[in-house]
Amino acid sequence: MNMAELITKGGPVVWILIGYSAIGLAIVLERSLLFLRQRRLPQSLQDQLGRLLDHPRELGESGARSGPEYRIVAAVISADSKGVEDLRSVGNRVRGHELQRMEYGLRTLGILGNTAPLLGLLGTITGMIKAFMVIEQAGGKVDAQALAGGIWEAMITTGVGLAVAIPLLILLHFLEGAVERRNQSMETTIALLLERRCNVPSYQDASEQPHQWEGITDGV
Repeated sequence: MNMAELITKGGPVVWILIGYSAIGLAIVLERSLLFLRQRRLPQSLQDQLGRLLDHPRELGESGARSGPEYRIVAAVISADSKGVEDLRSVGNRVRGHELQRMEYGLRTLGILGNTAPLLGLLGTITGMIKAFMVIEQAGGKVDAQALAGGIWEAMITTGVGLAVAIPLLILLHFLEGAVERRNQSMETTIALLLERRCNVPSYQDASEQPHQWEGITDGV
């Protein structure tokens, strides 16, 4: 059986699941490209973060490319030059903005991955209903060929639902891990940048706060 016949026998639920997979794949590709474009600070610059506030020109001379850590450092240096005292708050504000940007679409991906099996189950139920309606109309005389359509729909939708959900959830976990690693990198950048400033106010570690995407895959 080719793909066209499989889709035809699966009914409308299969078309919805195909749409799920297309949307999910588009989100994964777009997020992956975003992460690839997010450059990290050169190691030589990371080793000198503690003195950048006293020598801000070194940031421009380092040849560092734009990325979350770079934007944090640039924002803190700019705020320091303007006399802002709560530099850690500035760093955390930029970090929060960068996190929100990186997490965009992950909740949608989680919803798609979690509801795909449910749609497959819905197709299974509708397929079995059709099969039992055929039995009822036949007066109890079961015709295997007449039942085949409903049974096909019931089995295909379950399989397609799982085939869509499993890759989406696996990819979602990879993307969540990439966001978390970048979040830790940004936290480290802020800490190293401000560690020589004794007058920087303390704050509650933002890592203790739940991210947008946490809990997306609970129960899966």
